[in-house]
Amino acid sequence: MIRLLDIIISFVGLLFFFPIFIIISIWVKIDSKGPIFFKQIRVGQNNIDFKLYKFRSMYLKSDKKTLITIGENDLRITKSGHYIRKLKIDELPQLFNVLKGDMSIVGPRPEVRKYVDYYSPEQLKILSIKPGITDYASIEYMDENYILGKAENPNKLYVEQIMQDKLNLNLKYLEKQSVYEYFKIILLTIKNLLKNSLK
Repeated sequence: MIRLLDIIISFVGLLFFFPIFIIISIWVKIDSKGPIFFKQIRVGQNNIDFKLYKFRSMYLKSDKKTLITIGENDLRITKSGHYIRKLKIDELPQLFNVLKGDMSIVGPRPEVRKYVDYYSPEQLKILSIKPGITDYASIEYMDENYILGKAENPNKLYVEQIMQDKLNLNLKYLEKQSVYEYFKIILLTIKNLLKNSLK
């Protein structure tokens, strides 16, 4: 049932957001040198790597310096990137990942291998389901980049606190995933995005 909902929502979403895809693509291309899309290897279901898509919001090769983004103080972010990240528009290309079957609309956000290597055996259980575009952790930490931007050691804060909180939320979702939870998380995400856009 969830897979059917994923296919329907991602397909309709891609059609609905097509004009936005065109506008953002032009903006990203004009704003800085490089490709329109950013592709990164993330860890998916059953601990299998896959290629995740986003609109590029940083200058070329920025991910080689560090994997953590530190809010408005991060000089790697382009002008267009600042706005599309705030509204989470950079995540829209992941609808292609959902349609392909790499991801679900709702599920634990996929991490890079570097951070998955920190997972305990219990935490690795979240890899038994498909990663998603949104989840309770994404809602709880919608301002994560800004929290990290104020930290003396962003990587330490992320690994020891934020990532642990996120994984706890993901494990709770794992226990009660259902169609009801699926739509509840989607609606909460929309509500929080609208609230964030007004800040």
